[in-house]
Amino acid sequence: MQFLVLSRCLDEAFQLAQKHQQMELYAEIIGKDARADDYQSIALHFENTGNHALAGKFFFYANQYDRAMRHFMQAPYSAEEDDGANESLNLAVETVAQARDDALIQILIDYLIGSSAKTSGAGSASAAAVPKDPRYLFRLYMALERHSEAARTAVIISREQQSAGNYRLAHDLLLGMMTELKGHDIKVPAELAASLLLLHSYMLGKIHARKGNHLMAARMLVRVAESISKFPTHVVPILTSTVIECHRSGLRDSSFSYAAMLLRPEYRSQVELKYSKKLEAIVRRPDRSQEEEPRTPCPVCDAPLPETALHCHACRSQLPFCIITGRHVLKDNFTACPKCNYPAIYAEFLLYLDTEKTCPMCSEALERADIARITDISPYMSGLVDSNQTAVSVVEGEDEVADV
Repeated sequence: MQFLVLSRCLDEAFQLAQKHQQMELYAEIIGKDARADDYQSIALHFENTGNHALAGKFFFYANQYDRAMRHFMQAPYSAEEDDGANESLNLAVETVAQARDDALIQILIDYLIGSSAKTSGAGSASAAAVPKDPRYLFRLYMALERHSEAARTAVIISREQQSAGNYRLAHDLLLGMMTELKGHDIKVPAELAASLLLLHSYMLGKIHARKGNHLMAARMLVRVAESISKFPTHVVPILTSTVIECHRSGLRDSSFSYAAMLLRPEYRSQVELKYSKKLEAIVRRPDRSQEEEPRTPCPVCDAPLPETALHCHACRSQLPFCIITGRHVLKDNFTACPKCNYPAIYAEFLLYLDTEKTCPMCSEALERADIARITDISPYMSGLVDSNQTAVSVVEGEDEVADV
């Protein structure tokens, strides 16, 4: 078959593939440089054998978008196995983006949100009625350059993954979607940026607790605890970790406040037995002493700010956070990850890489030699964040909270 394809004897190669039931191999050999008629022949073969996924794929290559969509929507689909990388659904997104046909766009949107059970040609009613992974809808809106809808969809995805307790997945999804939005010069919704900050602070709390940096862990967990309603699946474990880390690091007032919260009736029964007496002791013999948080200069106007403050009241700037410490960045000690370009405090990044091998934001492998000091921080101070965009909710899963 390879020889026949190289010789451009495609009809003979097709017949040989058909005779020996090797059509998938033939399709792989001809690649994406064949004629539309050749793709149509392959598509018709897979249509006759009931292989909807491959029939749709080759009708798409043959520029027959209606027929391609009918097959994509009849391809086997399992919500339990869908990780956002279903080839048929991704090709369906490419199909409607290329076709730019309003009717096909609406059919796909209905199918993705699970409201096309009665739509003609939508495949089985059970598959058509199931909402698909929202990432496909995000990709569709991005491909159609409907950026405001893409941004709203990203907000929905982040809310639902975070509410379901999929913190690592939610973090990585947010990072990917925000990177894509920024790559198209689209303003990132403020809710999206705030969600990434909270999720990353949660990750940093776990990392620094494991490394024995209890004060840094405590500061990050306090930030998370202040928005504990955004973590409904793991309220008690997160608050318990916050109390422990605050107590270890001398943040006694914060430790008391969250211990008292945990002893409320709605939470008390969920507290692990091994922590109950410790929490009771903290509340019964309260020590409200707590040193004031150290201050460092605002990177915009140099006004002194608590080091974890991310809003400067002097110049009204929203400040980027360091991906290593969660503190605001410092103008004279600035760097960024060379892989994801998120900012950090230079000295802290170097210190972090003495024991760790990957960026805590993007998880890409790094070495100390990869980190360079940056003197012009202005590109990082004018982030594309839109405070006016918001949205709504759908998704499931679970992620175990480490006992930090």
